[in-house]
Amino acid sequence: MKWAFSIILVLFLPASIYAVDKIRIGFPDLAAPFVPLAIGDKRGFFQEEGLQGEFIRINPAIAFQALVGGEIDYYTVLGPGVAAAIRGVPVKLVAAYVPVAPTALIARPEIKSILGLKGKTIGVNAYGGALEAMARLMLKHFTIDPDKEVKFLATGPLDSRFGAMKQGLTHATLGSPPTDFLGKKLGFVVLTRAHELFSFPVSGLIGSAKKLKERPDEIKRVIKAGIKANRYIRQNRDSTLPVMAEWLKIDKEMAAATYESSVKTFSEDLNLPDSGLRLLIDEAKRVAKTARSPLQKLQTCRFSEKRRKSLALLGDESKA
Repeated sequence: MKWAFSIILVLFLPASIYAVDKIRIGFPDLAAPFVPLAIGDKRGFFQEEGLQGEFIRINPAIAFQALVGGEIDYYTVLGPGVAAAIRGVPVKLVAAYVPVAPTALIARPEIKSILGLKGKTIGVNAYGGALEAMARLMLKHFTIDPDKEVKFLATGPLDSRFGAMKQGLTHATLGSPPTDFLGKKLGFVVLTRAHELFSFPVSGLIGSAKKLKERPDEIKRVIKAGIKANRYIRQNRDSTLPVMAEWLKIDKEMAAATYESSVKTFSEDLNLPDSGLRLLIDEAKRVAKTARSPLQKLQTCRFSEKRRKSLALLGDESKA
């Protein structure tokens, strides 16, 4: 009788218990826009979808070769994904964890507004990188010509950028949380934040064209896990903070400040806004000095609005 009961029990166990799909997701750095990966893992949202995630820190310069070659299944930085598509790499953007950039523009205390940056120097980590691109968009929003009215100086990582500001070599810099928190502690001021000005998708999911064609159900489950993770972040501050602190390797005070600066940037449905996608494309074309646009190819991978809403409703299970 015990043997018969065991058979019945096995027949009714969820399929995910037997077959867990292992996925490898690449990310570039320990930063707030990638916290959904940690939440999805620590709070069991990947496991609920029959997935076992392995998170691999990998530079964007080699990430897309690894993605197309099958060494990783997904990558999470959207800007380089658009740039790769412009170069003809067969990749697709499928979701946005953070569709608006939490990047803050931070200045020396004598700079009272963005217009005060005219004729000044902005420190970035590297020429032509994501921070310079963000600075250009923010300056253009305030009708400042980034090619004629300001200068950019590559001063390296955050500590070096703040050091250059202290010495007066530069007058401002940019960064994602907790950069704003650290800057304020040093006496600097936050002039504005990118997500208050425009939509510029930062993190999300990029897959190879081959993966999307062969494993559409897996894509759906990865998106559902992401929806649950993002909603958890937005709705559960106290439970998110320890995971955020561990992931970013920061203390509780800094984790709290990072959470407050970034919580509103996490999408509840992982939708990739058209306006943000166009900004990504325009910036990638500017850097590549090409008129070629991959917009249609990029959009073909995106779920219809009806399908996206159904996934969002399925993600509502995370509220229970």
